[in-house]
Amino acid sequence: MSYVEVPGANVPIRMWADPSTVEGGAMQQLRNVATLPWIKGLAVMPDVHYGKGATVGSVIAMRGAVCPAAVGVDIGCGMSAVRTSLTANDLPGDLSRLRSKIEQAIPVGRGMHRDEVDPKRLYQFPAAGWDDFWSRFDGIADSVKFRQERATKQMGTLGSGNHFIEFCLDETGSVWLMLHSGSRNIGKELAEYHIGEAQKLPHNQGLIDRDLAVFVSDTPQMAAYRNDLFWAQEYAKYNRAVMMALFQEVIRREFRKAKVTFDPVISCHHNYVAEERYEGMDLLVTRKGAIRAGSGDFGIIPGSMGTGSYIVKGLGNEASFNSASHGAGRKMSRSAAKRRFSTRDLEEQTRGVECRKDSGVVDEIPGAYKPIEKVIDQQRDLVEVVAKLKQVICVKG
Repeated sequence: MSYVEVPGANVPIRMWADPSTVEGGAMQQLRNVATLPWIKGLAVMPDVHYGKGATVGSVIAMRGAVCPAAVGVDIGCGMSAVRTSLTANDLPGDLSRLRSKIEQAIPVGRGMHRDEVDPKRLYQFPAAGWDDFWSRFDGIADSVKFRQERATKQMGTLGSGNHFIEFCLDETGSVWLMLHSGSRNIGKELAEYHIGEAQKLPHNQGLIDRDLAVFVSDTPQMAAYRNDLFWAQEYAKYNRAVMMALFQEVIRREFRKAKVTFDPVISCHHNYVAEERYEGMDLLVTRKGAIRAGSGDFGIIPGSMGTGSYIVKGLGNEASFNSASHGAGRKMSRSAAKRRFSTRDLEEQTRGVECRKDSGVVDEIPGAYKPIEKVIDQQRDLVEVVAKLKQVICVKG
């Protein structure tokens, strides 16, 4: 599918989704974004759905400005995946022990590590820059300084909501490790603080939606936001790297005889800002629920906890600002899913997957999400599929 162009106030809205199937609130949000004076382009991914201020599944390119709500409150949220040397033949018939070991190694929900994780003891952890990263904590917003101890103990933890850890098989029978998480509470605190600061600025008072408040270049507020934003994006990157190293350690211990090896880890943000150049302009590109899909870039597009996921390679389509979707995308809210589905539905839809099947995760039921195969099909001009994965274990927060 190539994109459909919908008229917008200052830029056309390029949609890799059928406009007739997009909920009215999300379409209005897209039209609102297109009114921003600083906007130079807007691309909409096939997993688009309603969000706060800006839709999830949108790519917003602006010149000299950035909108904190268009990043999302989980700054740097994203995915990591790695192929292992294990195959389906190496797996035991009962996967409950393995799921339990993963949950013991990596705190989920609001859990955190008792002590800060020491990266020096982690398997193949890329620790370059670790000390410098933490030394920069003193330079972030004063409103979150008291959170440092919590931030250090949450490093390497999953969180809740749609975050997950999965043990998967591809179509050849190879085992993959995959996880989805972001910058934990510290990223949320920074995002909410800066959204509030942006809303106070004079140039934002006449906006059609106060949640679209922006920072503009060459101002102290923009400088402060950029500093905290890029720090939080780095926190998210390290958080996934710590979890993946802990996950790999579990697999090495549980399959000791197999002497497991791992390919290089694939990792990508899908709530973040990047400085990129298009049509001769230096732009700030915000991807909220979208991954970078430049030519040759590897990415991860997950489905729901009972369907499957895709490893993809970007095709470098500049019409989408080198972007692709970040997942299947919700087709109903969490509250709607809880009203619609029962634990029996959850059991049926996650048959064959070792996972929680209780009322606490009914809002994550596969039926609450769009079909991942259709989402992939709608962006064939953005990415090519490298591997299709099916989870056999799914750990949720």
